[in-house]
Amino acid sequence: MAERITTTAEDTLVRYDNPVLVSKKPEAIPSPRGDAIEPCVPTEAKRETEEILNAILPPKEWEEDGQIWTQKISSTPATRLDVINLQELLDTRLQQRQARETGICPVRRQLYTQCFDELIRQVTINCGERGLLLLRVRDEARITMEAYQTLYCSSIAFGMRKALQSEQGKSDLLDQVAKLESERSSLEKLCAELKQKTEQLERRAAELRAAEEKRHQEELLALKKTNAQLKAQLEGIIAPKK
Repeated sequence: MAERITTTAEDTLVRYDNPVLVSKKPEAIPSPRGDAIEPCVPTEAKRETEEILNAILPPKEWEEDGQIWTQKISSTPATRLDVINLQELLDTRLQQRQARETGICPVRRQLYTQCFDELIRQVTINCGERGLLLLRVRDEARITMEAYQTLYCSSIAFGMRKALQSEQGKSDLLDQVAKLESERSSLEKLCAELKQKTEQLERRAAELRAAEEKRHQEELLALKKTNAQLKAQLEGIIAPKK
Protein backbone atom coordinates (compact mmCIF):
# COMPACT_ATOMS: atom_id res chain seq x y z
CA MET A 1 0.00 0.00 0.00
CA ALA A 2 1.36 3.39 -0.93
CA GLU A 3 2.17 5.88 1.78
CA ARG A 4 0.09 9.08 1.45
CA ILE A 5 2.36 12.07 2.06
CA THR A 6 2.65 15.71 1.05
CA THR A 7 6.42 15.92 0.47
CA THR A 8 8.46 15.30 -2.66
CA ALA A 9 11.57 13.27 -3.31
CA GLU A 10 13.77 16.36 -2.95
CA ASP A 11 13.01 16.36 0.79
CA THR A 12 14.68 12.99 1.38
CA LEU A 13 18.06 11.39 0.79
CA VAL A 14 16.44 8.28 -0.69
CA ARG A 15 16.44 8.13 -4.48
CA TYR A 16 13.00 7.84 -6.07
CA ASP A 17 11.80 7.48 -9.65
CA ASN A 18 9.94 10.28 -11.40
CA PRO A 19 6.35 10.84 -10.18
CA VAL A 20 3.54 9.03 -11.97
CA LEU A 21 0.01 10.35 -12.33
CA VAL A 22 -2.49 7.86 -10.95
CA SER A 23 -5.57 7.39 -13.18
CA LYS A 24 -8.93 5.73 -12.43
CA LYS A 25 -8.34 3.21 -15.24
CA PRO A 26 -5.38 0.93 -14.56
CA GLU A 27 -4.58 0.59 -18.28
CA ALA A 28 -4.37 4.37 -18.64
CA ILE A 29 -1.56 4.74 -16.08
CA PRO A 30 1.36 6.43 -17.85
CA SER A 31 4.84 5.12 -17.39
CA PRO A 32 7.30 7.15 -15.27
CA ARG A 33 9.00 9.94 -17.15
CA GLY A 34 12.70 9.53 -17.73
CA ASP A 35 12.90 5.84 -16.71
CA ALA A 36 15.73 4.06 -18.45
CA ILE A 37 15.19 0.47 -19.49
CA GLU A 38 17.95 -1.81 -18.33
CA PRO A 39 18.26 -4.58 -20.92
CA CYS A 40 20.96 -6.36 -18.98
CA VAL A 41 18.63 -7.04 -16.05
CA PRO A 42 16.10 -9.87 -16.52
CA THR A 43 12.47 -8.87 -16.26
CA GLU A 44 11.63 -11.41 -13.55
CA ALA A 45 14.63 -10.44 -11.42
CA LYS A 46 13.86 -6.75 -11.84
CA ARG A 47 10.23 -7.27 -10.86
CA GLU A 48 11.32 -9.25 -7.79
CA THR A 49 13.79 -6.51 -6.84
CA GLU A 50 11.09 -3.85 -7.23
CA GLU A 51 8.72 -5.85 -5.03
CA ILE A 52 11.37 -6.11 -2.33
CA LEU A 53 12.13 -2.39 -2.62
CA ASN A 54 8.44 -1.50 -2.37
CA ALA A 55 8.12 -3.75 0.67
CA ILE A 56 11.13 -2.15 2.34
CA LEU A 57 10.34 1.43 1.30
CA PRO A 58 6.66 1.86 0.33
CA PRO A 59 5.86 4.19 -2.60
CA LYS A 60 4.87 7.77 -1.86
CA GLU A 61 1.47 9.11 -2.80
CA TRP A 62 0.18 12.68 -2.64
CA GLU A 63 -2.51 14.89 -4.10
CA GLU A 64 -1.75 18.00 -6.14
CA ASP A 65 -4.27 20.18 -8.04
CA GLY A 66 -6.94 17.52 -7.66
CA GLN A 67 -4.70 14.82 -9.13
CA ILE A 68 -3.14 11.91 -7.24
CA TRP A 69 0.52 11.24 -7.90
CA THR A 70 2.59 8.25 -6.87
CA GLN A 71 6.34 7.83 -6.73
CA LYS A 72 8.17 4.53 -6.29
CA ILE A 73 11.62 3.87 -4.99
CA SER A 74 14.27 3.86 -7.67
CA SER A 75 15.65 0.50 -8.79
CA THR A 76 18.68 2.03 -10.51
CA PRO A 77 21.95 0.65 -9.13
CA ALA A 78 24.21 3.13 -7.37
CA THR A 79 27.75 3.86 -8.44
CA ARG A 80 30.73 4.86 -6.36
CA LEU A 81 30.08 8.47 -7.33
CA ASP A 82 26.48 8.17 -6.09
CA VAL A 83 27.75 7.03 -2.69
CA ILE A 84 30.19 9.96 -2.51
CA ASN A 85 27.41 12.36 -3.50
CA LEU A 86 25.15 10.82 -0.83
CA GLN A 87 27.79 11.47 1.82
CA GLU A 88 28.26 15.05 0.69
CA LEU A 89 24.50 15.61 0.54
CA LEU A 90 24.15 14.19 4.06
CA ASP A 91 26.78 16.60 5.40
CA THR A 92 25.13 19.50 3.56
CA ARG A 93 21.68 18.68 4.95
CA LEU A 94 23.10 18.39 8.48
CA GLN A 95 24.59 21.87 8.17
CA GLN A 96 21.55 23.41 6.49
CA ARG A 97 19.12 22.09 9.08
CA GLN A 98 21.54 22.90 11.94
CA ALA A 99 21.55 19.41 13.39
CA ARG A 100 23.27 19.00 16.74
CA GLU A 101 26.46 16.93 16.69
CA THR A 102 25.85 15.38 20.12
CA GLY A 103 22.89 14.58 22.32
CA ILE A 104 19.34 13.87 21.23
CA CYS A 105 18.55 15.56 17.91
CA PRO A 106 15.45 14.58 15.88
CA VAL A 107 16.85 16.29 12.77
CA ARG A 108 20.11 14.35 12.85
CA ARG A 109 18.26 11.11 13.48
CA GLN A 110 15.87 11.74 10.57
CA LEU A 111 18.70 12.47 8.13
CA TYR A 112 20.74 9.44 9.17
CA THR A 113 17.60 7.28 8.90
CA GLN A 114 17.08 8.51 5.34
CA CYS A 115 20.74 7.83 4.56
CA PHE A 116 20.44 4.30 5.94
CA ASP A 117 17.29 3.73 3.88
CA GLU A 118 19.19 4.81 0.78
CA LEU A 119 22.00 2.39 1.62
CA ILE A 120 19.42 -0.37 2.06
CA ARG A 121 18.02 0.51 -1.38
CA GLN A 122 21.45 0.32 -2.96
CA VAL A 123 22.27 -3.00 -1.30
CA THR A 124 18.85 -4.49 -2.10
CA ILE A 125 19.31 -3.87 -5.83
CA ASN A 126 22.48 -5.98 -5.78
CA CYS A 127 21.22 -8.59 -3.30
CA GLY A 128 17.62 -8.71 -2.13
CA GLU A 129 18.35 -11.04 0.81
CA ARG A 130 21.03 -8.70 2.10
CA GLY A 131 18.61 -5.81 1.83
CA LEU A 132 15.98 -7.70 3.83
CA LEU A 133 18.59 -8.46 6.49
CA LEU A 134 19.51 -4.78 6.67
CA LEU A 135 15.80 -4.03 6.97
CA ARG A 136 15.68 -6.25 10.07
CA VAL A 137 18.69 -4.41 11.48
CA ARG A 138 17.01 -1.05 10.78
CA ASP A 139 13.74 -2.09 12.40
CA GLU A 140 15.55 -3.53 15.43
CA ALA A 141 17.56 -0.31 15.85
CA ARG A 142 14.34 1.71 15.55
CA ILE A 143 12.58 -0.43 18.16
CA THR A 144 15.57 -0.13 20.48
CA MET A 145 15.64 3.64 20.03
CA GLU A 146 11.91 3.88 20.74
CA ALA A 147 12.39 1.76 23.87
CA TYR A 148 15.16 4.09 25.02
CA GLN A 149 12.93 7.09 24.33
CA THR A 150 10.11 5.52 26.34
CA LEU A 151 12.52 4.78 29.16
CA TYR A 152 13.86 8.33 28.98
CA CYS A 153 10.36 9.83 29.14
CA SER A 154 9.47 7.50 32.01
CA SER A 155 12.61 8.51 33.90
CA ILE A 156 11.78 12.19 33.38
CA ALA A 157 8.24 11.64 34.66
CA PHE A 158 9.60 9.64 37.60
CA GLY A 159 12.10 12.39 38.39
CA MET A 160 9.39 15.04 38.24
CA ARG A 161 7.18 13.01 40.58
CA LYS A 162 10.07 12.57 42.98
CA ALA A 163 10.85 16.27 42.79
CA LEU A 164 7.23 17.16 43.56
CA GLN A 165 7.18 14.66 46.40
CA SER A 166 10.41 16.08 47.79
CA GLU A 167 9.00 19.61 47.56
CA GLN A 168 5.84 18.49 49.32
CA GLY A 169 7.90 16.63 51.92
CA LYS A 170 10.09 19.71 52.34
CA SER A 171 7.00 21.84 52.92
CA ASP A 172 5.73 19.35 55.51
CA LEU A 173 9.12 19.32 57.22
CA LEU A 174 9.18 23.13 57.29
CA ASP A 175 5.73 23.16 58.86
CA GLN A 176 6.87 20.59 61.40
CA VAL A 177 10.00 22.64 62.16
CA ALA A 178 7.89 25.76 62.66
CA LYS A 179 5.58 23.83 64.96
CA LEU A 180 8.48 22.45 66.98
CA GLU A 181 10.05 25.90 67.22
CA SER A 182 6.75 27.28 68.51
CA GLU A 183 6.57 24.48 71.06
CA ARG A 184 10.16 25.17 72.07
CA SER A 185 9.41 28.85 72.54
CA SER A 186 6.39 27.97 74.69
CA LEU A 187 8.45 25.54 76.76
CA GLU A 188 11.25 28.09 77.17
CA LYS A 189 8.70 30.66 78.34
CA LEU A 190 7.18 28.16 80.76
CA CYS A 191 10.65 27.22 82.00
CA ALA A 192 11.46 30.91 82.64
CA GLU A 193 8.21 31.37 84.56
CA LEU A 194 8.85 28.26 86.65
CA LYS A 195 12.40 29.40 87.31
CA GLN A 196 11.13 32.79 88.46
CA LYS A 197 8.59 31.15 90.74
CA THR A 198 11.27 28.86 92.11
CA GLU A 199 13.51 31.83 92.89
CA GLN A 200 10.61 33.59 94.58
CA LEU A 201 9.83 30.51 96.64
CA GLU A 202 13.50 30.12 97.58
CA ARG A 203 13.70 33.78 98.67
CA ARG A 204 10.50 33.43 100.65
CA ALA A 205 11.71 30.22 102.26
CA ALA A 206 15.01 31.92 103.13
CA GLU A 207 13.16 34.87 104.68
CA LEU A 208 10.89 32.53 106.64
CA ARG A 209 13.88 30.51 107.79
CA ALA A 210 15.71 33.66 108.87
CA ALA A 211 12.64 34.94 110.70
CA GLU A 212 12.15 31.56 112.36
CA GLU A 213 15.79 31.48 113.46
CA LYS A 214 15.51 35.03 114.79
CA ARG A 215 12.36 34.15 116.71
CA HIS A 216 14.00 31.00 117.98
CA GLN A 217 17.01 33.01 119.19
CA GLU A 218 14.77 35.57 120.90
CA GLU A 219 12.81 32.79 122.61
CA LEU A 220 16.04 31.12 123.61
CA LEU A 221 17.38 34.38 125.09
CA ALA A 222 14.08 34.97 126.82
CA LEU A 223 14.16 31.48 128.29
CA LYS A 224 17.77 31.93 129.37
CA LYS A 225 16.89 35.24 131.00
CA THR A 226 13.88 33.72 132.71
CA ASN A 227 15.96 30.80 133.83
CA ALA A 228 18.60 33.14 135.24
CA GLN A 229 15.92 35.15 137.12
CA LEU A 230 14.34 32.01 138.52
CA LYS A 231 17.73 30.73 139.52
CA ALA A 232 18.52 34.03 141.27
CA GLN A 233 15.20 34.02 143.06
CA LEU A 234 15.72 30.45 144.12
CA GLU A 235 19.13 31.25 145.49
CA GLY A 236 17.68 34.27 147.30
CA ILE A 237 15.10 32.11 148.97
CA ILE A 238 17.49 29.40 150.04
CA ALA A 239 20.21 31.76 151.36
CA PRO A 240 18.26 33.28 154.41
CA LYS A 241 17.27 29.92 155.69
CA LYS A 242 20.93 29.07 156.20
